[in-house]
Amino acid sequence: MKNLLGLPLLILVLMTTGGCATQRPVLYPNAHTQDVGAEASEQDIEACLELADEADLDSSAAAETAASTAAGAGVGAAVGAAVGAVTGRPGTGAARGAAGGGTGGFLRGLFRSRQPDPLFRRYVETCLRERGHQPIGWK
Repeated sequence: MKNLLGLPLLILVLMTTGGCATQRPVLYPNAHTQDVGAEASEQDIEACLELADEADLDSSAAAETAASTAAGAGVGAAVGAAVGAVTGRPGTGAARGAAGGGTGGFLRGLFRSRQPDPLFRRYVETCLRERGHQPIGWK
């Protein structure tokens, strides 16, 4: 149990240093983008992202992260119990496996949630095209 005491701190550090910024569209420097300049292009990106947010097209990142955490904890508990059964401590193994699997699932869900929903992305890209830009991807 002593090994699990640093777990909340580790999660906090990873959340703050792992970069919680979401991806943003990248524009091809076509004639329109060059004419209006970088500042106006960024304003168009922000406006399109806000319109997509208002349209409520992005799936719930919190729900996805919670589901990934639960799945990781379940798998970790099962594996931990099996290993613990071999060593004569199935309860301890299950607890350790659940903690490790839950942490892994949480982090996987956290980093996966940085990627916008495909419908959200298409909405933003269409908005940018209507404004004369040419989106080529997300970064």
